[in-house]
Amino acid sequence: MNQDRKKIYHEIASTIRGLSMDMVENAKSGHPGLPMGCAELGAVLWGEFLRYNPKNSDWFNRDRFVLSAGHGSAWLYSILHLTGYDVTMDDLQHFRRLNSRTPGHPEKLDTDGVEVTTGPLGQGVANAVGMALSYKMLAARFNKDGDNIVTNKIVCLAGDGCLMEGVSQEACSLAGHLQLNNFILLYDMNMVTLDGMWKESCSDDQVKRFEAYGFDVIEIKDANNLEEVSDKLSSLREEQWKPTLVICHTVIGKGAPHKQGTHHAHGSPLGKEELEEAKKVLGLPQTPFYVPKEVKLFFEGKRKECREIEEAWNSVYSEWKKKHADLSSLFDTMHEGTVTKELLSEIEALDMGPKISGRKASAACIQVAAKHLPHLVGGSADLSGSDCTMIKDSPLVTPSNFSGRNVKFGVREFAMSGMANGISTTLLRPFVGTFFCFSDYGRNAVRLSCLSKHPTIFIYTHDSIGLGEDGPTHQPVEHLASFRAMPGMHLFRPGDANEVKGAWRFALSHTHNPVVFVLTRQDLPTLEETKKPYEESVGRGGYIVLSEDKTRPIDITFFSTGSELHVAVESAKILIKQHGKNVRVVSLPSFHLFEEQDALYKDKVAGGSLGLRVAVEAGSSFGWDRYVGREGIKITVDTFGRSAPIAEVMDFFGLTPIKVVARVLRG
Repeated sequence: MNQDRKKIYHEIASTIRGLSMDMVENAKSGHPGLPMGCAELGAVLWGEFLRYNPKNSDWFNRDRFVLSAGHGSAWLYSILHLTGYDVTMDDLQHFRRLNSRTPGHPEKLDTDGVEVTTGPLGQGVANAVGMALSYKMLAARFNKDGDNIVTNKIVCLAGDGCLMEGVSQEACSLAGHLQLNNFILLYDMNMVTLDGMWKESCSDDQVKRFEAYGFDVIEIKDANNLEEVSDKLSSLREEQWKPTLVICHTVIGKGAPHKQGTHHAHGSPLGKEELEEAKKVLGLPQTPFYVPKEVKLFFEGKRKECREIEEAWNSVYSEWKKKHADLSSLFDTMHEGTVTKELLSEIEALDMGPKISGRKASAACIQVAAKHLPHLVGGSADLSGSDCTMIKDSPLVTPSNFSGRNVKFGVREFAMSGMANGISTTLLRPFVGTFFCFSDYGRNAVRLSCLSKHPTIFIYTHDSIGLGEDGPTHQPVEHLASFRAMPGMHLFRPGDANEVKGAWRFALSHTHNPVVFVLTRQDLPTLEETKKPYEESVGRGGYIVLSEDKTRPIDITFFSTGSELHVAVESAKILIKQHGKNVRVVSLPSFHLFEEQDALYKDKVAGGSLGLRVAVEAGSSFGWDRYVGREGIKITVDTFGRSAPIAEVMDFFGLTPIKVVARVLRG
């Protein structure tokens, strides 16, 4: 590194520190430690290593940067502002304020240049590994005969806390197995956590750990030394054979004279006096939010260089399109992601037979969707044979062949969910599966999917006590209520094959939120009563399956979902034929979607005088008051399940037509 470059990088690093300190101090909250410790990394990454264009932040072949240690957001916002993304000085000055574009942790939907929402430690690592896998899969499809349009790197910055979290280890284990040589994990090893020193809770040998995963490991002894950072990173630009861990030994809060190197610099403002002294040490004026002219001029030049890099890629892309017309057409199709009427009609026309499980009905829909949508990819946490998530006419993704569309994530539910979110930010649309009880392992990733509006499809099978002999450890009870409480998702628990088809129709057409399917292991009868147009049934989230005699008052209204829908229908028919009752049955495959309907429709289905309201569902009663009220009957499961054959378990919990009828007649 020549002296001129070293000098300007030093100015950039000092500016990152100054802006970050000012942002945290101005907000009266935040985390100055990482931004101050990683300032040199930021200067080198955006000064020379990363390929990006701040004026076109969605450029296809850009390098992707993920800040897994999301508490260091002031660092990222400072850099995005300096490099020319749509992050203004006013945005920096409103850090952590209500409705600002610079929230406390990076959020994809709020801030230009933020690739993925991060904050809960370790998830950014999984997101980045998912991106790296996605681009390897895209490269396998589109790079042809030396004409390469997919050449980007995925770079993730993680801290000590991120690498303590199990999700990061799950993801890195898979990254090593798949030999993702486009993935670079920068480890900010400052040896400090929020609660004290790293060594008080951890003594891992990270070198041996990651080498065992199959990573190359590079160590930067002093990551606050610009020349060492530049030298160690430069080798990865053109030559990388494995996923790579770069251990960056930094000083947390570097420049704060009394707090650097301690946990006191981690998660609170430095304070007025410490801030003033830090700026003296750094040679910065006391002026808040100061950016030197030299730094502004450098990034003006850098933006020109960024445009030239993208323009050079555009030329390569243009030539590639001419030489590979078939691949160009495929690229456009995947980019558009259009769901055709033909696809929807073909799903609707599927004949599932008189009886089929939810998981197998879903599998049939997957095969049709995969045939029409080349960007649809799937995977499972070691359960593809059980949750039926395999695309049958496509091979597995392997370290030597990324052309397949099926990913074996292994027993790594959390990493799978986080990786799927990362994949969903690219051209690919992922669906991933596991048993519903194991959704707890990946729940926080599903939550971030909702917050970020990722179009990830989560498929959960073995959905209730209907699992039978495996017993309460594997029988989800409270999970439906828990997921229904999560904002920004559409959860479907279909009652039969017709409703499964409707749920898939919704998911494929809905690309602005995650969709969750909760499906049975056991076969369910395909009901005549659910054979209704999509727009009048599942497409509404809730609908009348069995209508009452409209000439007289309703005596009983059943509300049900999933495997209990047919129980409710059979119970209603017994009450009508044998007891002369006037009964309505309402199916609610998706609470969320039903609540989005207009008031007139909701009132038509679930409002007014409906007699005795009865909920029938093999899950917690929590949440059913919305539809049956405090005085209604809830035939639900508010204890853990039992281990026995399914018929015995369902009978034990009163979820058979005979027992439902008896309970209703008791009032």
